[in-house]
Amino acid sequence: MIRLEKVCKSFGHLAVLRDVDLEVQKGEVVCVIGPSGAGKSTMLRCINHLEAINSGTIYIEGQPVYRYMRDGRLVTDKEKRIEQIRAQVGMVFQSFNLFPHFTALENIMASPLHVLREPLEELKPRALALMAKVGLSDKVAAYPHELSGGQQQRVAIARALAMRPKAMLFDEVTSALDPELVGDVLRVMRQLASDGMTMIVVTHEMGFAREVADRVIFMADGVIVEEGPPAEIFTQPKNERTLQFLRSVLQRRQESGEDTEPTA
Repeated sequence: MIRLEKVCKSFGHLAVLRDVDLEVQKGEVVCVIGPSGAGKSTMLRCINHLEAINSGTIYIEGQPVYRYMRDGRLVTDKEKRIEQIRAQVGMVFQSFNLFPHFTALENIMASPLHVLREPLEELKPRALALMAKVGLSDKVAAYPHELSGGQQQRVAIARALAMRPKAMLFDEVTSALDPELVGDVLRVMRQLASDGMTMIVVTHEMGFAREVADRVIFMADGVIVEEGPPAEIFTQPKNERTLQFLRSVLQRRQESGEDTEPTA
């Protein structure tokens, strides 16, 4: 479904991604963990072309996209094709980015209505079904300022799903939420995973990664250091850097009095 081949991304002299290779199969849930500055969020932004890569190739469903070599020359996709690709790969961010002057339902309908030109009479029932899917049927007419952070994030997930994406990217979607609101968002993501949605999830929620992921990737310093099944990564990491990271997470959780079970 998604493949990165020797992807590099720099900001000035700072190399954020260095020859990153990654394959994500259809229906697979991949959780990406690692310290701040590892390049996790930048990788997602490159997959969705919110950041342009410097070198390497990104493939969606086997096709090279955005910027790639063809017959010995560099090809850059036109904006219309980029928009079509983005419609297939939904992304949800830390910040909710909802339109403040739209209701929750209107936020969900906005992109399919204006980008896909979907008829309102067909779109509205589907948008209402998505509101029910994320547990917000009673908030259809609410404006963003009337919703909690967790509710806004669930609207943001429903908005991404309204474009009928083939894959979803989640960038630390619970990090801006109060702890008591995190569970509702993770429940929606668990349901998406069980429904077979292809997902790449950058997260600091180790319990979620251990429970839901088919594969966990540990990134540091712009490279994929280690990857494997959750049980292997969390209990028997092979790389010393992975072990150090998990120990630091465990120590932080112990100091804050949180449940420590998900980490090595």
